[in-house]
Amino acid sequence: MENPGSAISQRDQAFEESEEKVFELLEEKKYFRCRDELLKNNSVDIADILEDVMREYDMQKAVILFRTLPKNVSVDVFAYFNLEDQVEIINIITDPEIEYIIKELDFDDMIDVIEELPANIVDKILEKTPKAERRQINTFLKYKDESAGSLMTPDYINLNKNMTVREALDHIKDVGMDSETIYTCYVLDGGRKLIGVVSLRALVIADYNLKVLDLMREDVVFAHVDDDQEEISDLFKKYGFLAIPVVDNEGRLVGIITVDDIMDVIEEETTEDIQRMGGVIDSQDRTYFDTSVWGHVKARLPWLFLLMCSYVITGGIIQSYEASLSKVISLVVYMPMLMGTGGNSGTQSSTLIIRGMGTNEIELGDEFKVFWKELRVSIIVGVCISTLNFARIVLLDHNPPLVAMTVCVSMVVIVVAAKCIGGLLPMIAKRIGLDPALMAGPLMASLTDMVSLMTYFRMAVLIMHV
Repeated sequence: MENPGSAISQRDQAFEESEEKVFELLEEKKYFRCRDELLKNNSVDIADILEDVMREYDMQKAVILFRTLPKNVSVDVFAYFNLEDQVEIINIITDPEIEYIIKELDFDDMIDVIEELPANIVDKILEKTPKAERRQINTFLKYKDESAGSLMTPDYINLNKNMTVREALDHIKDVGMDSETIYTCYVLDGGRKLIGVVSLRALVIADYNLKVLDLMREDVVFAHVDDDQEEISDLFKKYGFLAIPVVDNEGRLVGIITVDDIMDVIEEETTEDIQRMGGVIDSQDRTYFDTSVWGHVKARLPWLFLLMCSYVITGGIIQSYEASLSKVISLVVYMPMLMGTGGNSGTQSSTLIIRGMGTNEIELGDEFKVFWKELRVSIIVGVCISTLNFARIVLLDHNPPLVAMTVCVSMVVIVVAAKCIGGLLPMIAKRIGLDPALMAGPLMASLTDMVSLMTYFRMAVLIMHV
């Protein structure tokens, strides 16, 4: 039986061979043969190859190849570049080329590019834009970043409730090529208020003489222009829509957000959470290689400095119990194990809770449920690993049972505390308006280190009277 993954592997291999061929021809400065090789690929792959040219060579060579592409292909390819590369290309190519690309881009992609362009280039573009479209562009540019308004496109299909199915289908044929999607149509009244939605499927299979009013659904799920993009992504995940309508304060339909745009948002939000969990400040949506060395330094240094300060407190705790430690030196050996176990336990819990909050499985108000579950889990986990460690400390390390008891009781308490803290801190952070992802990774490890040391030394005092 043929390997199911072989088709993907073959495609990847063909892409790599094509890219190598482009690089070889580029070395020989055979640009038009490069173009012919590029055109053997689809627009997404051409964009990938050109971005690799930017990394391996320079932007100028990539722009030369970009300019050799047919106009209709170049627009499609441009749409798949990341925003930073789009802006850099715009700054290099000529004004007529800019006008053509901007004119042919989907409206939402055009807005994203225009937002990043220098003011003088934007002015040139707007000067040559029809008045109605210019007004629309200016309206979209005023929406807040990371809001529904900044993500939406005005290219949707709207119908009148009194249209017959035949009239509706004729209208879709007339305007469908200029619309972002044709699969969901929006029914508006005279004041452009959204009163219902109807799917293309319902129209295609319905009797031609039926009216849109008879087929439309009035229970419309919609977003407001000021809604946060993360809330919009939750709507897509919950309902599985291909598009969601966006209304203004008066309930008028002003645009739609499609699933391809929200996928970019989901990736962006996930990347941001991972960065924060790893102790990295937002790196301005740039990829690893696109971020300069200084950019990486600025993203990482503040957290490292903050965490370093937290270890000053940890060092102070150790110093305050220096006399006790000097009496039983064997206690020092188990400090890294206890601190590491505490940090890992807290990180486990915080990661699960943050993910649960991200998927809306866990909500604010579930604090007691989370605490009760983490408490039970931590007691069982703590007892299991403490039992194993007691045997190791006594039988393999040949330490007195009192030392083993101190370490193992401390471990149970540390695991319980760390898991409960790890479970509750992200929820507390969200309740006070902070990103829950901040309460994971290095920050969680620093907090649990302090708790671990304080617990260990107090147990040593209570059990061993040191």
